[in-house]
Amino acid sequence: MATQGRLARRLTQLYAGLALYGASSALLVRSGLGLEPWNVLHQGLAERTGLSIGAVLTIVGAAVLLAWIPLRQRPGLGTISNVLVIGMAMDATLALVPDAHGWRLRVGLMVAGIVLNGAATGLYIAARFGPGPRDGLMTGLHRRTGVSIRLVRTVIEFTVVATGFALGGTVGIGTLLYAVAIGPLAQVFLRVFAVPSASGGSTVVATGQPRGAILRP
Repeated sequence: MATQGRLARRLTQLYAGLALYGASSALLVRSGLGLEPWNVLHQGLAERTGLSIGAVLTIVGAAVLLAWIPLRQRPGLGTISNVLVIGMAMDATLALVPDAHGWRLRVGLMVAGIVLNGAATGLYIAARFGPGPRDGLMTGLHRRTGVSIRLVRTVIEFTVVATGFALGGTVGIGTLLYAVAIGPLAQVFLRVFAVPSASGGSTVVATGQPRGAILRP
């Protein structure tokens, strides 16, 4: 029974985290003050294609997942669910939340989006069902090339931000604050949502700032 209870909790955390991630990303879109690096690209592609940003997120996630094949990465339940759930949750939230007008509301949405994104990251990673497609790409490139995760992450995120901005994605103070705050926030929520191990102790998900474990849509 205890094992079933832990599994139920992990599954709940997985899908709650994915849904919250999509919703929090939608709040950042509505703030108009800047998006997470990958969503800058998704928004730019959405502007060019006429697709919803959630649909683009799903398509890009699937394409990135295909890049795992030569990197010999193995997806988990969380990886596949990431591709399917976050975009739907993001589009659903965008349909419910209108554009923000006025600086107080826009800043409030930005702050809420970043904090909730950190909570979503903690929920998802602590569930331990596998990394998101973009994180798997980063860690796979690290293993295949020997280049540090930090450098791989920096190059990838700079590339997606620059490309997304050129396509019309929103870069702003929210993008900068997200980059600074998401690591510490994720670390806090990883500890909050750690699932107890079978022995009754708490599962240590990370002991320092999570490197390469930050969920990206």
